[in-house]
Amino acid sequence: MERPVTTLFMLMSVDGKISTGANDELDVDRDLPLIDGVRQGLHQYYDIEQTTDLWSFNTGRVQEKMGVNHKAPPDKSPVSFVILDNHHLTEKGVKYFCAWAKTFVLITSNRAHPAFGVEADNLHIIFQEETDLHAALVRLKKDYGCERLTVQSGGTVNSLFLREKLFDHVDLVVAPVLIGGKDTSTLIDGRSLTCRDELPALGVLQLTDCAVLQDSYLRLRYRVIG
Repeated sequence: MERPVTTLFMLMSVDGKISTGANDELDVDRDLPLIDGVRQGLHQYYDIEQTTDLWSFNTGRVQEKMGVNHKAPPDKSPVSFVILDNHHLTEKGVKYFCAWAKTFVLITSNRAHPAFGVEADNLHIIFQEETDLHAALVRLKKDYGCERLTVQSGGTVNSLFLREKLFDHVDLVVAPVLIGGKDTSTLIDGRSLTCRDELPALGVLQLTDCAVLQDSYLRLRYRVIG
């Protein structure tokens, strides 16, 4: 295959929400630890996260919410990070990933992105006039040796992967909570289908493993077959 094998790995509620609300002040990483009956088993998601691929895909918007533009980087990681971003990362956010990641690949359509002003041996930039995820993934494998990639982005970018048939596996940790709200981000957001002619854009899954975890959590793993 000319691109990396990709796995969508996410924590979600039983109703498919990946956030606790409809603004950036609400976030599962900050909010679920506050909820009795949910926080007790939350560590299992983070434990599983430590076993995912050594290449990780995310977005600047998600990382901005996580505070990378303001905080100091942790100790050097063996993980290489791929970030899709046009305007959310500041120069300090770019340097955060350069300091933390084994390899840092930025995908951007912004010619004025602050990453162009940062010098670091492990920083690589894939510039595209218009975002083309398939082409970017091909570059990741061909130029940087990325064979397997874990995707942990937001619902809108997840929808781009889905519609372009770029997911090979789906790995979900389901927290025992219902969140609700039509404007709260879900596992797959983006444009809704509007006619039956678009049904081939659906992602058809085959269950490969279902594990009952502690404290009413589940882990569901699928192979994408269509």
